[in-house]
Amino acid sequence: MEEAIGTMINQEDNKANELNALTLAYIGDAVIELFVRKHLIYQGYVKPNALHKECIRYVSAKGQAAFLFNLLNEAVLTEEEQGIVRKGRNAKSSTVPKNTDVQTYRYGTAFECLIGYLNLKGQSKRVTELLDQLMSFHSANTSQTMDKGVTNKDQ
Repeated sequence: MEEAIGTMINQEDNKANELNALTLAYIGDAVIELFVRKHLIYQGYVKPNALHKECIRYVSAKGQAAFLFNLLNEAVLTEEEQGIVRKGRNAKSSTVPKNTDVQTYRYGTAFECLIGYLNLKGQSKRVTELLDQLMSFHSANTSQTMDKGVTNKDQ
């Protein structure tokens, strides 16, 4: 079993280098969404409406782009990661952004691309590090308080 998992990880590692940016972003979007949802549930957000509203701050193109700009300004990305970000930013998508401008949408896609790439490369510690920073960044940069609903402690 361990050998099969090791083979799958090696295949994913090689595949990450071959995949186009939008495919990496597709994977990254799923990884980010699951991470954020789990984090918010552990923070006590249990009502679906409140959970959804709070989740949007982290998974929206605007939120992801703002965080990516912060990462780039702080120079915390490796050269390899910066290359993946450029690949994601420059990807041509047929999707038209609904609630934001094209540049913001492209930077959001770039962040998703980076997370997808790191995930497929098996760099789960780095993914967790960046997503923890995403959560801290948005927590520190908001004055908005959301109704968490009924928490497990209240039940």
